[in-house]
Order: sequence, then structure tokens, then C-alpha cells
Amino acid sequence: MIDKTALAAFIEKQLEGTDLYLVELEIGSGNEIRVEIDSDTSVDIDRCVQLTREIEDEFDRDVEDYELEVGSSGITSPFKVVRQYVKNIGNEVEVLTKEGKKLKGMLKGADESGFTIVTEEKVKPEGARRPVVEKVEQTFPYGDVKYTKYLLQF
Repeated sequence: MIDKTALAAFIEKQLEGTDLYLVELEIGSGNEIRVEIDSDTSVDIDRCVQLTREIEDEFDRDVEDYELEVGSSGITSPFKVVRQYVKNIGNEVEVLTKEGKKLKGMLKGADESGFTIVTEEKVKPEGARRPVVEKVEQTFPYGDVKYTKYLLQF
């Protein structure tokens, strides 16, 4: 079995000095390796191919056979690392809480402890006839949500 720690360190070294970063590394029981990368700008297929070749050059298949897939994080894939949250500040996102509540709003901020979204909620002020829409900030620790993802709207 390929050493996951060594492989992750190698990938991080290859991405060093670029705006690319490792999002996820999975190694299955049959040595199926899946590498997911993302970027602060964009990930092109040529860079995925280049990283595949770099991994294959470093980790010899004659020594240990493996299956390798290198790809980019999809636009509608859930965020997995803080850097993806930071990259999407100012964008509309969808959040599913652990309680099953789905929220849509603008990602206002993110740091190591959690993230904040701004949603619009109907609130009926005291004495008013009709509810009004107000912007409400909600902050979540990462562990309190099932997923957060970019909200693709047409």
C-alpha cells in the first residue's frame, strides 16, 4: 500500500509556489489513488496531467502497482478545506446544517474556526402589517454543517 503521508507531502511540494492546493487524497484498499486539487483561479487539464506524470515518476508502479486519478474539485462539489471557503467569499452558497436545514446566502467570511453567511429572512416587525425582508448574518463552525457548496444559479 502506498504511504498516504509521503504521497500527500510529495503532492504539496509539487504544488508549492502555485495557486493550486490539495483538497483531498484518498487511497482505496486496492491501491486506487484519487487526488483532488483546486486553485484560487482555475485548474486546467494540462496541470492535472502534469501532476499525474510527476506522481508516476516518483512512485514507481513496478515497485507497487496502483491506479491513479488526478482531477479538480467540481464547481458544485462541497467545500472540503478552508481555502475553498476563502476563495468563495462574496459568492452565493448553499449550506446544509446537521439538523437538515438548507440555507442559501452570500458567503461573507471564513477563517480556521468557521464561516459566516448572509441570508435574507422575512421578519414581521412589531405593529407592522406585512413582513419585511432583512439580511441576517449566521456563523457556523465547520463541524456544524453537512456541506457548503457554491450555488450555481441561472
